Amino acid sequence: MRTLVVVRSMKMGGMERVAVNLADAFAQAGHESHLLSFRRVNTPLAPEHPEVEQHHLALRWWTRLTGLGLVLELLVRLFLNPIVKRSLFLGTGIMGGVVFRLWLSAFERRHGRVDRIVFRGIGTFELVWSFRNVRARYVLENILHVRGTNWRRRLFARCLYHGRHLVTVTEGVTESVREAMRAWHFQPASLEVIVNPCPVESIRRQMREPEPDLPDGPYIVNVARMVPAKDHALLLRAYARSGITLPLVLVGDGRERGPLEALAGELGIAERVLFAGQRANPYPWLHHARLFVLSSRFEGMGIVLFEALACGTPVLSVDCPGGIREILKGELASCVVPHDEESLAEGIRTAVKDEKPAIKERWLDDFRPETVANAFLKYAPRTPSVPA
Repeated sequence: MRTLVVVRSMKMGGMERVAVNLADAFAQAGHESHLLSFRRVNTPLAPEHPEVEQHHLALRWWTRLTGLGLVLELLVRLFLNPIVKRSLFLGTGIMGGVVFRLWLSAFERRHGRVDRIVFRGIGTFELVWSFRNVRARYVLENILHVRGTNWRRRLFARCLYHGRHLVTVTEGVTESVREAMRAWHFQPASLEVIVNPCPVESIRRQMREPEPDLPDGPYIVNVARMVPAKDHALLLRAYARSGITLPLVLVGDGRERGPLEALAGELGIAERVLFAGQRANPYPWLHHARLFVLSSRFEGMGIVLFEALACGTPVLSVDCPGGIREILKGELASCVVPHDEESLAEGIRTAVKDEKPAIKERWLDDFRPETVANAFLKYAPRTPSVPA
């Protein structure tokens, strides 16, 4: 079958990495796999499977070039967006959807009809929200935050979710969508859960690559963008309270890095906290750690949890809305602690003190790439492979 995964950009982020993993999963399962991004970045991710074909569509540039797209963008930017926050996509996404439809038509003339189109993340399908097609699946990577209802939220939901085939990555995200459906008055064409793929073999190859910057001894690690949702401040405070002397390594970057470095100084732990920055290959950092700790305020799924497990590293997570308990279930439920400073500190102390547990392969079975690829293609009608 012919598949197309669409993502806003190929920057180093969890959602983008999952898009690449899904494109690889389709190819690994024997399907023709294509990956499309709308924005170029300086340090892009890339598929590992050699048969994944990458494409780039400069969507913003082409949308503005239509003339009407530029006019709509300016109208919304100047008049609507100052009144209704985050409404810019209402203008840009109209012609963005038209441009994408034209690109898809040209693509199918060259390659043949696409059986399944997968848009990853709200930020991606905001850019092309006027595009609708029964072959498309729109993946919600994170929970929807339902804070009441008003005409603005109902309008946004109508544009982005109503009548579409929605896919969520966990039951926790699904429950937030159902709550939003009641509050914002929209009805998707379908709603199903398909988890993110975990390319175990690929992760294990990459985790063995040399990394000269690793600490000499055991350490605790967190891998995440430094944004408020990841709540690194809670992690720093809990680490300081725990009294653990193993270094804490923070892999990632973002706008919160400066304040976090200052907080580490205030807590008196600056000499034990290593800000490692963004890494193209985070897996050696996960593999060599004594413990991975997740401190997020919410997680759609928490892909890094099963990446750590695939690297053979024990995990500890605060309890938060989303899907972490769909990874940390059964025997792993003990790896979840209440979402507060003292509980996380005690969890770190206990995890580091105990003997390092063995990671069981069956914990990763639900996230195997072939299982996820088949779930996305379950109801896709097969079409001839000869180009139109």
